[in-house]
Amino acid sequence: PGSLDVVGAGEQLVLAETLLMEAVLYKGNTVFMPPEWEFRIVPAFNLSYARAGERGFLQAPADSGTTRRDGTVGLQGLFVDRHLRDVSARYDFDSVRIGIQPFTADFRGFLLQDSPVGIRLFGIRDNNRYQYNLAWFRRLDKDTNSGLNAILDRGLSAIRDDDVFVANLYAQDTPVSGFTSQVVAVYNRNREGGDLQYDDNGFIQRPASLGIEQGRDYDVLYLGYNGDGHFRRYNLSASAYAALGDETRSTFSTAGGDIRAFFVAAEASRDFDWIRARVSALYASGDNDPFDGEAKGFDAIFENPLFAGADTSFWIRQPVPLIGGGRVALSGRNGVLNSLRSSKEFGQSNFSNPGTVLLGVGADLDLSPTLRVSGNANELWLADATTVEVARNQGSIDKHIGLDVSVALTWRPLAIQNAVLRLSAAALLPGKGYEQLFGDELGYSVLGNVVLTY
Repeated sequence: PGSLDVVGAGEQLVLAETLLMEAVLYKGNTVFMPPEWEFRIVPAFNLSYARAGERGFLQAPADSGTTRRDGTVGLQGLFVDRHLRDVSARYDFDSVRIGIQPFTADFRGFLLQDSPVGIRLFGIRDNNRYQYNLAWFRRLDKDTNSGLNAILDRGLSAIRDDDVFVANLYAQDTPVSGFTSQVVAVYNRNREGGDLQYDDNGFIQRPASLGIEQGRDYDVLYLGYNGDGHFRRYNLSASAYAALGDETRSTFSTAGGDIRAFFVAAEASRDFDWIRARVSALYASGDNDPFDGEAKGFDAIFENPLFAGADTSFWIRQPVPLIGGGRVALSGRNGVLNSLRSSKEFGQSNFSNPGTVLLGVGADLDLSPTLRVSGNANELWLADATTVEVARNQGSIDKHIGLDVSVALTWRPLAIQNAVLRLSAAALLPGKGYEQLFGDELGYSVLGNVVLTY
């Protein structure tokens, strides 16, 4: 009674432990030059415990209870790297890498940061001033609760019919000394329109249980520019993408349509002795009419943004379910985009979404060589509320999501990265739009994280 939909007690507790091990076998004189051959394997072992306030959060069956214990083994890396040739006396080179490998499409992880399987040709030129990548990847399904690659559990069936072709070029000291520019083209070919995919907890992932609830095939070309570095004393990181393509169906209509969306983000900062102050801005376009044959909402392939506080932020860290939306999330886990997709681990990209607007300020305070305090305040809006109104069958939803405030304490007791302890807390002060969707209750989260490296 008095609850929105079937959700009454929204509290959750998660305890998780992940152990990653890395083994490398290589051949070559690596003092000045890359290895001739390299074989690398990165297994990961995860144990987790979760407790929820109500049934239905953790697993789909109604009699599944409010707690869950889980363990899995993932494979985050398994590749061979072959040094093809040196092209200069200073060891500018070309190499090829085949297998499961980490890859990031841009500096901040806005578009794609994942460990897919594929083949990548890469190298450097002009004394390492220029770096390039040419790659073809296939995405892998994940273990539901840990997010690790599920290829050991599912075998070849974990390889998705989701191709990603990448070409990028980095240019250091461009346009000025101390700033690196990157141009990138990413083609995403998805042929999962006929899939029926449930996750390990029994919730449907493909097709998303939203709108017409039918799978889609789509082809999207992302054209982008990214920059990272400094102009004198001012630091700047910036990204811009255009998404162009077509899909066989849209989320809310059986008719196919064109994809026309864009994304811009920038974070500027300046150091004042032991204080770094920064400002952040992000705009991802939203769809103003989900039935007009044009999908204008920007969505990524597999985002994991290091931006505006990253996982310290409530909105970026926490999945925010669209109540009444069929188990899709307004904003997903470790994501800033309001994409209305089932999940980034299993779901397809959704270009019929409300978009995202973020304006934020923050600061890092290095109180000592081992202790840092960080704070962030991000104001959030929907770029366009139309698709949320259609999904909820609810008119006149305000765009204002609310104010996301967070603080983090990071301690490196050995003054090196081998031991890092972090404690953070975040809260979302609801705006009018959030209150219309979820009520006026304060959303909050506390995150404790320990990373030990040997």
